[in-house]
Amino acid sequence: MATPKVNDLQAFLAVAREQSFTKAAARLGVTPSALSHTLRALEERLGLRLLARTTRNVAPTAAGERLMQAIAPLFEQIAAEVEALGALRDKPSGSLRITCTDDQIELCLRPLLAQFLEDYPDIRLELYVDYGFTNVVEERFDAGIRLGEAISKDMIAVRIGPDWRLVVVASPGYFARHAPPQTPHGLTQHRCINIRHRPSGAIYAWEFENAGQAFTVKGEGPLVFNSIMHVLNAALDGLGVGYVPEQLAAPHIAAGRLQCVLQEWSPRFQGYHLYYPNRRQASPAFQAFVEAVRYRGEQ
Repeated sequence: MATPKVNDLQAFLAVAREQSFTKAAARLGVTPSALSHTLRALEERLGLRLLARTTRNVAPTAAGERLMQAIAPLFEQIAAEVEALGALRDKPSGSLRITCTDDQIELCLRPLLAQFLEDYPDIRLELYVDYGFTNVVEERFDAGIRLGEAISKDMIAVRIGPDWRLVVVASPGYFARHAPPQTPHGLTQHRCINIRHRPSGAIYAWEFENAGQAFTVKGEGPLVFNSIMHVLNAALDGLGVGYVPEQLAAPHIAAGRLQCVLQEWSPRFQGYHLYYPNRRQASPAFQAFVEAVRYRGEQ
C-alpha cells in the first residue's frame, strides 16, 4: 500500500470536518471537482472507503472516522509548533481567526484595529461574522466573542467591553406616524424589526425587566435579519422599531436620527468576553491580541 501524501490527508481532514466538498474546497482554495478527485485517489491507494457520499452531504465512514481521530491531533500539533516559531522573530506574527458578530466588531474591536495593526504589522486578523454561536474548537478558530454569562466553564474568558443594554429605537418619522409605546407590551402594536441568530433558531424575544422581574415581548414585523447592524439601519430608514445596543444607537440619538423609548425597562447584560479553549497554546501573536483587546475600565 502506497504511503498517502500529506496534502491528501489534509484534504481528507477538510472534507471530513466540513462534511461538504464545496465548503472544504473553498477553505483549501481548490475546486470541488479537484478535491473529489484527490479523495477518490486517496481511497484507491488505501484500499478503503473513507467518505460516505450522498446527493446532500458527505460523512466519514468508520475507517474515515478512525483516520480522522488519529491524524487530526498531529496536524494540530504541527500547526501549533509552526505558529510558535513566531517567538523567534523580532515581532509577533501569524494569522488569528476570531468568530464574532458585526456589532461586537463595531463596539469592541474596530476602535482598536488601527493601532493594533500598526503595532503588529506581521499579524493577520480574520474576523468571521457569525450569529450562530460557532463552536471555536470544531471550527478551528483561535477564539470567539460572547457575553460573559454565555461562555462554558471549560473556556478561558477575557472581558473586552463594559456591561451594556439594548434600547428600543425608531426614527422620528416613524414615531410621528405611530405613537411611541408606553410599556414594552405596547410593542405588539408596532412594526418590530426582529433578529434570528441562526436559520434553525427562533426569532429573538425582546428581553425587559420591571421591579426585578424579567419578561419578554415578541413583536411582529415585516423584517427579520441575522445582523444587528441591519436592524439598526432599518430603524434609521423609518421601517419600524428596533432593539439594538445602546452604544450603537447613541450617536444617532444624539444627532436626532433616532428616538429612544422604554429605557427604564431595559436590563443590563454582562460585557462581551473573548473566549478560547484552556488547552490552547498561546502564541506571541495571540497573546498580543488578548492584551490589546482586554477591557481595562473607562479610560
